[in-house]
Amino acid sequence: MISKNTVSDRLELSDGIELFGRWQRGDGDARTRLNEIFDHAIAGGYDDNFAIPPPQDRVNIGGSVNLLTLYAMHDIYGIKSDEFYKGDAKRYVRSTMVTRRLLGMNKLYISWPNYAFSSEAVGQSTMYPDKFPPGSDPDDMLINRENWQEIALTDFNTGIPKLLDEILEFYQQLTGMEPVLQLSAPYSLAADTFGQEPLLGCLVHDLDFANQLLDHLADQVITPWLNHFFDKFPKGWAEFSDASGSPFFIGPKNCTEIAIRSLRRIIDNNANTWGARVYDANYRGDYVALAEKSERKSRRRQPAGQNSNKVDLRELMDAKHTICRDFVIRLHDDRIPVSFYVDEAIKNNVPLFTGIGAGQIDRNSIEDIFATLVQVQSDVSAYVEAIKLVAQSISTAGYSRRIPPWPGTLYFEDVNFESDFGLIKLIVQEVTRNGLLNEI
Repeated sequence: MISKNTVSDRLELSDGIELFGRWQRGDGDARTRLNEIFDHAIAGGYDDNFAIPPPQDRVNIGGSVNLLTLYAMHDIYGIKSDEFYKGDAKRYVRSTMVTRRLLGMNKLYISWPNYAFSSEAVGQSTMYPDKFPPGSDPDDMLINRENWQEIALTDFNTGIPKLLDEILEFYQQLTGMEPVLQLSAPYSLAADTFGQEPLLGCLVHDLDFANQLLDHLADQVITPWLNHFFDKFPKGWAEFSDASGSPFFIGPKNCTEIAIRSLRRIIDNNANTWGARVYDANYRGDYVALAEKSERKSRRRQPAGQNSNKVDLRELMDAKHTICRDFVIRLHDDRIPVSFYVDEAIKNNVPLFTGIGAGQIDRNSIEDIFATLVQVQSDVSAYVEAIKLVAQSISTAGYSRRIPPWPGTLYFEDVNFESDFGLIKLIVQEVTRNGLLNEI
């Protein structure tokens, strides 16, 4: 148990989860203790801890925690969203790193509100609520049909690009890990600067314009930004997010032929330089493609060409592999059995990541806590065994995509103040207890 009298450099992980739980319930002593820990972290007291690399002999635990950290920083210090994210790069890195350690995460990712940051970087009006994440102002969209060709990004020494350079430079210095620049993929960047509904309308009524807009953003905003990033961080990676372009939002055909196509344009056009270090792992809702397949079967007697606009699960997965080559990920919203992703990972000789969705651990959506605990423990046990199976298989096959090989990761897609910390503790304990790999 963490002592209340001293601030130890050793963070007891299970106690950290319980500490967040007591703070969430309004415990004043827990809030005081968190204050001490954050003070110590921000002053550099846990820097040695953050330098500990993720283990290679067990399933890793990682996740996105910036929303939980924001809420804590606002409650403890009165720091508002704009100041938390943009006020001090070192404070941001250290505070989010200590949150991860307290939650039992042994893989120290760094993340930020990349949709808002990406659109703000090109001039989109952005709203920063006091203790909630920022987002584009829907009443003040940057791009319209008259000015879209004028949008470009050329200054990387100010604003968001400069801030992310500072964050990643310090993150790399602190952890020794390769920095990962997180940005919006072209479709989501368009949705956040042109508007979700107008862009959806273009997919139906003006597909040529939609593709031209995405290609322009890819060529004039994203590619110059990546050229700058890889000049500064030649061993870095670029991770894109594209929730707006996901199958469950725009359908599997539009996902593959519009959203993924525009991202693949960036990768393919830079294949001789940094293209292989670019990926997107968050296209959600693979289950939608099964409905497409079902519709195909039900229409077999219809005229030829009637179903030419359908994309099934196999085609969707093949498209996803072209823009995420180093691992396979099964997100909660994919809703396809994990065994399918095990087979995909083994076939492609890459590790498996499995996501724990925000809704799975949302305390406000739990009706029967006992049933939820049983179900979550069963799910996580299956995920851990799946990750281990893939790790062992690709090791035997001579995995060489990354050195040292990734053991695979259980990934919390979002931890925030409304998460159930009892469930989080159960998940972390399950991974810790059963996550040790056979020798690889």
